[in-house]
Amino acid sequence: MNELRLGIIGMGNIGRHHAGYLLDGKVSRCHLTAVCSTSPGKLDTYAARGVRVWSRGSELIRSGTVDAVLIATPHYDHTTLGIEALEAGLHVMVEKPISAHKADAERLLAVAQGRPKQVLAGMFQLRVEPRYQKIRRLLESGELGRLVRVNWINTDWFRTEAYYASGGWRATWKGEGGGVLLNQCLHNLDVLSWMLGQPRRVRGYCGFGRHHQIEVEDEVTACLEYANGATGVFVSSTAEAPGTNRLEIVGSRGRLVLEDGRLRFTRNDGDMLEFLRTAKGGFTKPDVWNVDIPFENAAAPHAQLMENFVAAVLDGAPLIAPGSDGLHSVELANAIVFSALQGREVDLPLDGAAWEARLKELIAGSRLQKTVVAGGTDDFAASFRR
Repeated sequence: MNELRLGIIGMGNIGRHHAGYLLDGKVSRCHLTAVCSTSPGKLDTYAARGVRVWSRGSELIRSGTVDAVLIATPHYDHTTLGIEALEAGLHVMVEKPISAHKADAERLLAVAQGRPKQVLAGMFQLRVEPRYQKIRRLLESGELGRLVRVNWINTDWFRTEAYYASGGWRATWKGEGGGVLLNQCLHNLDVLSWMLGQPRRVRGYCGFGRHHQIEVEDEVTACLEYANGATGVFVSSTAEAPGTNRLEIVGSRGRLVLEDGRLRFTRNDGDMLEFLRTAKGGFTKPDVWNVDIPFENAAAPHAQLMENFVAAVLDGAPLIAPGSDGLHSVELANAIVFSALQGREVDLPLDGAAWEARLKELIAGSRLQKTVVAGGTDDFAASFRR
């Protein structure tokens, strides 16, 4: 195979974005041959460009017109369509989250593990952003020392009532399985796990429909505890304007701060934990160096991750975001909400079956009545860089 024939299932905001750069030739050795949407009006422009169109994902999967699919549907379909595509012998790229909840993600991954010649990847494009790659290298190299604390205030996800009214599936237990954690800031949870690993315990505090007419979480504060005793706080909201995006990671050899397009490293001249044990003065501190670490934003990060997917299929290249990694962000999002609902800490690994059972109760008990109003996509592209 010299070129990958790709189909996209789901032509909402993100599906159309992927189709745009693929049709513009931004990904080498990849040809968009088919798209699928349950909304016929979204398909005409693609048919006019010679792309095969389908109204059902199963039809596209069985059509013989693709070697791989990108699944960009509402969350619960990620698992069922992903499994169906894998069982049909296709390679699969799944938009975030890879599943609506951990138990479903485990089902998808179990099928993928039984098909080692097929590629399963997650669309976690923040992993190609140089700012996070540089932070990860500093952590892995030991330059930051032992992890002590992480704080991420991630509240620049402002969404209006019009946004939530634009789709019947949005912000519902049945349609999404969660709110701001599973939809807006799942990419942030992914890079947090990618850089630091999973915490061993979480305590979540969530506002469920606190500011919007929705039933899922639109405001979150989560306390994290890591295996080495390090602690963290993750804060997010879709109701805070202007909002903040500040990531602060403290290690025994200094502090990293990512905010307002700058990555700053305040580096201790030595290990602070060793210094506090050996210093003779009671109020002295280690000397520090203040370093600005330059970075550029990734050009077309979605296309870069798709390029890597194509290389994995055609050349056997290692994936930047393997599908198995997608379990971590889903687990973390689920655990924070489960903790908030129970009013207690939750240990990780999360009991996926227990959360699935609780989620089914939430779906069965839902009394939310949504009125869907077609809305624009004016803020969509601006939401990519976090």
